[in-house]
Amino acid sequence: MSPITLRRHEMRLVPDSSRVIIRPFVPSSTHHITTIIGRALALSEEDTTRDLETMFKEFDSRHYDIESALLANYERVVPHVFTQRPLSRARKLLIGALFSGEYALESAALFNPSIVAHPDQDGVPEGSLRFIMSLRATGEGHISSVEFRTGLIAADGDIHLDPVSRYVAMPEINPNPRYKKRLFIVKLHEMGFDNGHTAAVMEPLEESFTRSDLNRSVLSVRREINPITQDLDNTLRCVQWLADSNYEMNFSPKLAMSERIIFPVSPNETNGIEDARFVRHTDDDGSVMYYATYTAYNGHAILPQFIETQDFLHFRVLTLNGTAVQNKGMALFPRRIDGNYAMLSRQDDENLFIMFSDNPHYWSDPKVLLRPAEMWESVKIGNCGSPIETEAGWLVITHGVGPMRKYCIGVALLDLHDPTKVIGRLREPLLAPEGIGREGYVPNVVYSCGSLLHGRELILPFAMSDTASAIASVPLDDLLAALGA
Repeated sequence: MSPITLRRHEMRLVPDSSRVIIRPFVPSSTHHITTIIGRALALSEEDTTRDLETMFKEFDSRHYDIESALLANYERVVPHVFTQRPLSRARKLLIGALFSGEYALESAALFNPSIVAHPDQDGVPEGSLRFIMSLRATGEGHISSVEFRTGLIAADGDIHLDPVSRYVAMPEINPNPRYKKRLFIVKLHEMGFDNGHTAAVMEPLEESFTRSDLNRSVLSVRREINPITQDLDNTLRCVQWLADSNYEMNFSPKLAMSERIIFPVSPNETNGIEDARFVRHTDDDGSVMYYATYTAYNGHAILPQFIETQDFLHFRVLTLNGTAVQNKGMALFPRRIDGNYAMLSRQDDENLFIMFSDNPHYWSDPKVLLRPAEMWESVKIGNCGSPIETEAGWLVITHGVGPMRKYCIGVALLDLHDPTKVIGRLREPLLAPEGIGREGYVPNVVYSCGSLLHGRELILPFAMSDTASAIASVPLDDLLAALGA
């Protein structure tokens, strides 16, 4: 194998426990909720103001907008507030604080990065590139969310990360998102709810409908059908679950990129949004959309999900359709091939697959692309993000699992016009765990969720043992030569 020069940049992204959000903590017992509220209602207005000020002195400086979060959590328990007299803002805030707690997003780990060109390249020096890096942040209870960092790759290959804000903020969830009827019905069919009750809900709806439209239709079906059978109840619950799993969110443009947090929202991701693989996708008409595939985890099952954004301010989160939507590690190609979208995937927890579709939300008919070939990847092989286009072919960064479940990063090269054809692959790992990078939450792992090309350099961010992240760069010409291109 031709020698490959790998440069490890002098930077390490480590977890910071001081970056916290406010989460609701509402007891399951109604009695407990009303008891807590009763203690707050029994306070005089003077004591309420004093206790609120004491709490603010301790917590206000730790949050971008603490009052909005506390008032939102107050609204969660309003049905249990057993008084008709109007409450002051101070008392509402204090009650909200009684049902709130801080959550350290990245107290356990900051890992599995992907990197894309920033949509805003204004003012960037010639030969440089501004980038966005996504990271999987994990805190207490192994709940994962998506964080972002920005930086600049200089013309000489040096990489500089922008300062990270002390604050983090959640997006506003759009209460009335839109859905596409055809995709909604396809997903219900896949889930086994293709019945008369489903038809009764869906038929009155337009091809593009809102959550309010759907709620009215569900309510109408409940009113018209008596008695409510278990079959009907299960179907309507599934319809609501699917709607909850497809949502839209917006960040304030005032927030720095490092302050924007995508935290679990839907029921199928309560235990985490894992391993987002972002890619800058250019369609045949030249339009650009940033897509990401990720794994939603609810503590029991995983489900591949899809993110769409053009500006990293407004995001749509969608379920995917098709028989091939399963397992982990779906990664979209950055452009269509012969009019079709292309996707890497892992169907069997062992091999790497490829599939094509005329719709980025529907996937089926996967074909085996790569099987384990070397000892360091003999347990299983997967991708480390979306393929990267070069003049010699599609560069695919892979991960292989070998003895003692040691994860290494490898590289394969696919034909540019027919990516089902493998031109070459490295026999030895490009990157393997070593030194302090071996130690962490999950030892002996290097892993990435996405790289990019800058000139003739491959920029490869990678995680070390599911704990921290770093960045390496590799000359493209070295890689191509080693791959026989």
